Amino acid sequence: MVEFDPDASIEHGAPLPPYRQLAGILAARIGRGDWQPNRSIPSELRLVQEYGVARATVRRAVAVLVDQGVLFVVPQRGTFVKP
Repeated sequence: MVEFDPDASIEHGAPLPPYRQLAGILAARIGRGDWQPNRSIPSELRLVQEYGVARATVRRAVAVLVDQGVLFVVPQRGTFVKP
């Protein structure tokens, strides 16, 4: 498994797809304590702006973390860190 730096940026020419890189970076930020359990992460738009990726990339990265049990989504409320 690849370790990610929570302060890393997306490397568009890297062999790992941007959504996987973003998922790893977000997981590392959660692990570092940037976002606490039951608290929301930044909006899709904010992550798009911060990382310079498409909205679909952010959605795929979040879906990976939801599948891994790191995040959960509350419709109309946002995406939250799982306790």
